[in-house]
Amino acid sequence: MEGKWSPSEDSQCQSSIQILALAKATSGPEKKLASSTLAICMVQHRLTGPGATAFLERITPASVTALENYHSTLSCLLHPYTGGIVDDTVITRLGPETFYLVTNAACRDKDLAYLKEEISSFPDPSSIDWQVLDGWGLIALQGPLSARILQKALGGAGAVDLEGHEDFELPRLYFGQCKHFIVNVPSSEVGPAPMLVSRAGYTGEDGFEISIPPPLTQAFTAYLLKDAGPEQLRLAGLGARDSLRLEAGMCLYGHDLNDETTPVEAGLGWVVHKDRRTAGGFHGDEVILRQLKPTKEGGTAPERRRVGIIVHGAPAREGAQILATEDAENVIGNVTSGCPSPTLGKNIAMGYVKNGYHKAGTEVGVQVRGKRRKGVVTRMPFVPAKYWKQAVGTTPA
Repeated sequence: MEGKWSPSEDSQCQSSIQILALAKATSGPEKKLASSTLAICMVQHRLTGPGATAFLERITPASVTALENYHSTLSCLLHPYTGGIVDDTVITRLGPETFYLVTNAACRDKDLAYLKEEISSFPDPSSIDWQVLDGWGLIALQGPLSARILQKALGGAGAVDLEGHEDFELPRLYFGQCKHFIVNVPSSEVGPAPMLVSRAGYTGEDGFEISIPPPLTQAFTAYLLKDAGPEQLRLAGLGARDSLRLEAGMCLYGHDLNDETTPVEAGLGWVVHKDRRTAGGFHGDEVILRQLKPTKEGGTAPERRRVGIIVHGAPAREGAQILATEDAENVIGNVTSGCPSPTLGKNIAMGYVKNGYHKAGTEVGVQVRGKRRKGVVTRMPFVPAKYWKQAVGTTPA
């Protein structure tokens, strides 16, 4: 299915396509997974109003106040009191009180009910305007050639930024930043249309996520594929995405994260920004801040922790039991994600183990197809990320 895509008839799923930028000479997962194809879904939201910042700082542990315009941060929607993760989300500030959020389509019904309830219980609900961008496309263009491919495509589409500049260079856009463009997609009957390009992704590779209005999603996807050609760019499916995100040590909601898991248990303590650790004020702050605090200072260590594991023999899949080496009957956790790593040539897995078994180098057993396999707890990411980041000590171009 090179260069072909058909939108889903389900309006809830007409919201995201994932594309990996692939080079003919590459090795590793980009080459081995090049022929995959699938359309996947995300949900996009727009949140505005004088209460937007305060609202987001109530339902997430992010320092939204400190977030700069056209910058993004990964965070978690949190349950009150327990601090359990409702869903993971990316928050982008587009203006003083204007935000763009992306959540998982698999959690759509739950997330919409959660946000509706949280807005209604907010001290001033009228200070928040929430819009679900149904039908908007979110194209994930990922891989080592993504910047070159997108730069060429934007030029061919006559893209200009909101200041009217035509010569913006994507190397000046770093990971976690975004920019609005106005484009004219060749062969499309739709006139000039807005597009939000974010340097982001869910693969550990350099790449972009492109938010685009419904009439242009299919046309711009087809244009990208044709402009780059099948030797450089192909559609990729969930298998390709899942292998890459697991190599990068990234969580998948519903597998590695759920309503009962806190960010600290999930190894995502870094989403609780520094100032929030002092001031709190977010859902579940008492539980989460206590888990973050060292036990010698009165903190309470979480009972379990997310870890990476290299598994010898057959690959471990979700649900496989993780066992203590000193006691074959002692189940210390379960695998939540697992697959062969195309890059490493090893079987990798992610899961939760009892606190104390989470240190890198700890040997464990993993029950795979009725047999006990050797496993070693390993630091994540398994494969170093290739995000395009600004060098420390330099200023933006």
